[in-house]
Amino acid sequence: MAAPGIGAAGGITPAPEAGALQGTLSLLSERIERLAMDMDKAQLREYVDLVHKPWLLIWRNFISGLSRGIGIALGFTFFAATIVWMLQVLGKLNLPIVGDYIADIVRIVQRQLQINPY
Repeated sequence: MAAPGIGAAGGITPAPEAGALQGTLSLLSERIERLAMDMDKAQLREYVDLVHKPWLLIWRNFISGLSRGIGIALGFTFFAATIVWMLQVLGKLNLPIVGDYIADIVRIVQRQLQINPY
């Protein structure tokens, strides 16, 4: 019987620990590859670039805030114009219930303006 590590032909056979080590290395390599892909998906590099360039971060936040503000202003304008248009259409229909409701609102606003002139 041959000694462990020496084959029948006199060549060296890999020890069982070497196979386990090879499996561990391949598993570690797969996990590192998966971690690299996850970091790429998370755009970690872009975040680190922004941390090192604060003026770029400020500029992007400024543009983002400006865009949000313009979007909100345009959206509210469209919404308010639609409401005013609907009230005008209802006013032209001269419906008794709606007309009375709008007249009450106008009276309340006029009374409030007389009490607290700005």
